[in-house]
Amino acid sequence: MEDSERYRKCLRMTPEMFDWLVNKVSPLIKKQDIHLRPSIPPDERLAVTLRHLATGETQESLSLLFRIGQSTISEIIKETCKTLYTVLKDTYLRFPSTEEEWKAVAAEYGNRWNFSNCIGTMDGKHVVISPPLQSGSLYYNYNDSFSIVLLAVVNPQLRIIYADVGTNGRISDKGV
Repeated sequence: MEDSERYRKCLRMTPEMFDWLVNKVSPLIKKQDIHLRPSIPPDERLAVTLRHLATGETQESLSLLFRIGQSTISEIIKETCKTLYTVLKDTYLRFPSTEEEWKAVAAEYGNRWNFSNCIGTMDGKHVVISPPLQSGSLYYNYNDSFSIVLLAVVNPQLRIIYADVGTNGRISDKGV
């Protein structure tokens, strides 16, 4: 029980879900061992990434926690996020593709939310960041902070079907 609670607290999932994800992403993130230095195993790469995504823990802190260099942490997070998207997108981030699917979405919005002819709900959020070096005012937003923009579209069940992350904060939500 304690192990399950620890997983939920640190990674926002059960140990079983973590194992399922490791099996999905391992073939794409497994690296070759090199002479005198073993590679970082897929389960550790996934744990680093999920910890960062689930808690917002800094890469510097993760570097100390996992005893992995900060530049390596950065690459692991980038690569593992891309892999998670590649492996999960067709099942969990599926966008309607036929006229019938779009009509079904519109009908469900009408039935569930009493909002006829709607095919998606969209919103943006400025995520506060430390500005990249030499970026000037590129990431400076109207709230007097530095940010990137997260834009998401959800279906009638409030599940994300499209997301765009990373546009510099100087751009308003509607400009993304």
